[in-house]
Amino acid sequence: MLAKVEIGGVLKYVKIPETDGFFQFDMFLQEVNDKFSLQPDSFSEGQFTITDMSGTEVDGDIFDELVKSGVLTFKVPLPVMDLDVELVADQASSSVLTSLSPTSSHSSLVVAQTALSPALSHSSDSTVILESTRKRRNPTGLMDQNEAKQMVEGVLRANPKGEEVFNEYDKTKTLTDATRKQMVNILVADMVELHGRVPPSSVRTNYALGIVTLFPYLRDPFSKLGYEHYYDPEGNTGFISWRIKTVQRNTFAGLRGRSKTVLQDGPKTRRESLSTCQQLFGEECREAISTIRHSSDESVVKEKMRATFQYRQKMVGDDASSSVLDVFPRFLDVPGLIDQDFSMMFGDEVSQKFLSKWSTFFKPNIITDCKTATNMDELLSATEFESEENNGWDSDMSSILLLLQLLPPTSRGQKKTAKISSAQATSHLVRYLKEGASITTFLESVDARQPFLLCIGEQKKNIQRFYLIIDRKPIPCKAHTSVAAFDELFKAHYVFSLSYDEALCNFYTFIQTTIYNIDVGRAKESPRVKELRARLLQRSAVTDKQP
Repeated sequence: MLAKVEIGGVLKYVKIPETDGFFQFDMFLQEVNDKFSLQPDSFSEGQFTITDMSGTEVDGDIFDELVKSGVLTFKVPLPVMDLDVELVADQASSSVLTSLSPTSSHSSLVVAQTALSPALSHSSDSTVILESTRKRRNPTGLMDQNEAKQMVEGVLRANPKGEEVFNEYDKTKTLTDATRKQMVNILVADMVELHGRVPPSSVRTNYALGIVTLFPYLRDPFSKLGYEHYYDPEGNTGFISWRIKTVQRNTFAGLRGRSKTVLQDGPKTRRESLSTCQQLFGEECREAISTIRHSSDESVVKEKMRATFQYRQKMVGDDASSSVLDVFPRFLDVPGLIDQDFSMMFGDEVSQKFLSKWSTFFKPNIITDCKTATNMDELLSATEFESEENNGWDSDMSSILLLLQLLPPTSRGQKKTAKISSAQATSHLVRYLKEGASITTFLESVDARQPFLLCIGEQKKNIQRFYLIIDRKPIPCKAHTSVAAFDELFKAHYVFSLSYDEALCNFYTFIQTTIYNIDVGRAKESPRVKELRARLLQRSAVTDKQP
């Protein structure tokens, strides 16, 4: 597809590169750079900007949508030319700084000739030095922390609703979802008013930096910059970007948002084993697998399972996870094998993190966070006391389900996949079967592809047995408590290289990075995950400081 591009009154057709059905912004800029024979460094220095015919700057995240909506004419404003003229006399010197903004290549030539004319020379012995550059005074457009803080504070103070943000933060050192949305709406409205409906990345970064500098307890201590949940420059994600896209959809008829973001699938990432256990290959490995199948000694089974770990990981890495239970059927009758493989992958320290952290830290903080939310009374009451009248889950399982309520399912941009409620998502995580009921009959009706936890007992709050259901096969849990059983459920994703259930992606990603500390800084996290982590960890920091 071709577009018309105007620079300094010169209009040319330029090809718009397309890859996989998307028009590529960066490649288009390079095409323009080459077509008009611009300065070689103009593209690399970040001084190359492009606007539509109304003068609104076009950013990469909206370029594809603009082109597909029929916008095929663009302008490239000539950059500001700074002329530093220094007049040096025999015994004295003076300097004059002239800042000019030419509107065409012709005017640029006139400016250069004027600057070099004899009229500027005050003596025949004087020397005129002319330095011309295309760089702006602040080429990146980024502010320091103090500037960003003052900007955000000024915007919020000027808005009557902004005071509510300050009042809530001063009292709680955090913001509820409703107040956070209110704050972002105020800031984005100001941003769009000043910078147009497609604010540059640097502007979004400044506002995000200002938020976490003004409200330090909103900073995410696990992320690289601390403010990625408000705006992530690399992925163009975060609450600010989401709000901007909503504004764009509401103000530009016909545009349809498209999401190209693909969340990194932690369980399916190939990893090096941390175990130093000697591994078997070839004929020795086949003999060990035969021993595993027929041995009645659990200690021998576990020893041979350790020795065939790498063989098993290669199977699941080659997308043969569905056959692992056929080759290694002892998963189905020897509890503890999942925990053993997980420990070989990540080490004992990581393996023990959920059990050591959940009850002492995360459970009480999640309960506290949920007390300000709605529609969580039943789960909250179950975490505080377990009476005879309570027919719900026990305290530990209820607290895990509260976390799911805080990180509800999203549609993730899949048009054909309907968004489900948190209550519906619960069945993707855990199911209950009354003691005495047929497991075989139950499994025949199961349609879930991803692992879930099956709890069997007289009541939900009094479970006798736990199973992991994978490919309609019940794997007995070593655990006798809800927390330990869930620990095994999470680990099964990595042992068998199984993706998280789509409805539980945010939920599992939070547990992966925040509790187990797996792939911290490398895993793709949604802003909701980062915000909740910041809220829980910073609240704990505030509590620890109080006398």
